[in-house]
Amino acid sequence: MALSSPSRAADLIVIGGGVVGAATAFHASRVGLRPVIVEARGALCTLTTPRATGAFRLQFDNLEELELVRESVDLFLNFAEATGQREHDLGIRQQGYLWLTTERGRMERQRALVERQATWGLTDVELLSADEIRGRFPYVGPNVVQGRFRAADGFIDTTQLTLGLARASRAPVALGARVTGFRIEDGRLRSVDTSRGPIATDRAVIACGPLSGVVAGLAGVELPIQTVLRHKLVVPEVPEVPPDAPMTIDEDTGTHWRPAARGAWLLCTDPRTLPSPPTEDPRPDPEFGPSLLDPSSPLAAARIVPFWRAVWERGGRDWYVEAGQYTMTPDHRPLIGPTPVEGLYVNTGYSGHGIMGSPAGSRILAGVLSGRLRPEDNPFRLDRTFERREVDTL
Repeated sequence: MALSSPSRAADLIVIGGGVVGAATAFHASRVGLRPVIVEARGALCTLTTPRATGAFRLQFDNLEELELVRESVDLFLNFAEATGQREHDLGIRQQGYLWLTTERGRMERQRALVERQATWGLTDVELLSADEIRGRFPYVGPNVVQGRFRAADGFIDTTQLTLGLARASRAPVALGARVTGFRIEDGRLRSVDTSRGPIATDRAVIACGPLSGVVAGLAGVELPIQTVLRHKLVVPEVPEVPPDAPMTIDEDTGTHWRPAARGAWLLCTDPRTLPSPPTEDPRPDPEFGPSLLDPSSPLAAARIVPFWRAVWERGGRDWYVEAGQYTMTPDHRPLIGPTPVEGLYVNTGYSGHGIMGSPAGSRILAGVLSGRLRPEDNPFRLDRTFERREVDTL
């Protein structure tokens, strides 16, 4: 329900109308709170969430993230029942994630990861030989030596996910209400100031993705996050792409693609990309498209899937690039819980896994807000020790 003007008081204010804000409101309502979503833009789900890959997987390299996303996926697969609404359908397609390598030195690492995942209860990941891969996915090139595949991973409509969670929360929504400050007395939150007027509250959650650090700074809180520009190349028409293909990933370079409508989306999480200032208007790099389509590029999709060479050689420019930002923490795990300002909480820093992780992460936050979860039992609290690690952010 959109508000003609923000309420003068609220039980809980959720700052941000993307997937994390909507998930926060949903789970807060489930523990008896009455949230209000405050969104600076003119509609929900218009900044980072719709730029996402729109996919989910359980193939992680650590148990903590695997368990978090497994809970989210359970919600996805039972969305209508879990949310009690049927207006927003997630359009789930379980077509799998296929990770490919051309490096023999990486084969043992793939094998060890699949074996480790099995000890965590993820027993449906297949380790495929080169012949098995090309037998099932004939578009894969002859240089691929091994792959790992899980058929139950898949794709999801991120906008419908966000709108469905928001509707299920029954939270009023104040659009065009940019947070401009906080009133804090004796270290405790008293109100949230917005461009449409102040809202009295003693609890608020900052859940606005790449802008979370900027908003927290208005309360004098410094968050250990950085923003990193990421791109999505949209190619509307690619007849070579099988509509039932899985997410296909070059594990050696990070380039990956998935079917979308009558074409494909191509992405690359190049670890060499430096952090950049958070912004509401991330500008696409015009060189991103050629970096994935030109076969001479070291990141080219054609490196392991030859039909992308034909797409490039046809010429023309029937593609466009969208840009968004990942909100990164030092250990690539989210920040969930209270800040030093009493009554002010955060739910951010999913490091590229916000679609997959925030539905479950927001349930953890709801436990913190309601007192049902002890602070020491929250593995994502802000005062944890951060151990830097190199992990994938696909």
